[in-house]
Amino acid sequence: MTDLDYQNHAEALLRRVEQTCDRINDETDADVDNQRVGGMITLTFPNRSQIVINLQKPLHEVWMAARTGGFHYRFDGQRWLDTKAGSEFFADLSRYASEQAGLPLDFSS
Repeated sequence: MTDLDYQNHAEALLRRVEQTCDRINDETDADVDNQRVGGMITLTFPNRSQIVINLQKPLHEVWMAARTGGFHYRFDGQRWLDTKAGSEFFADLSRYASEQAGLPLDFSS
């Protein structure tokens, strides 16, 4: 993957996270604050826990830090997959955000 390809796919991922947060806040009782600074988004939940998603440009990865740990994702041409477990980014984000929010949140749709 070229640097430009990585940047395009990674930016699309960050935009999707932002748009999904907006949708979740509009359609549910969740109050997920999302703040973006450059290549990093911080999701803050009412209990003050956070999930941080940031781009690792030199490695062509996206990193996510949640209460359960830190995870690295690489684009396989269609999806962002965890480099160790092979799980998909948005499925993982849905699971970790739901745990931290205390209600079901769906980032995969």
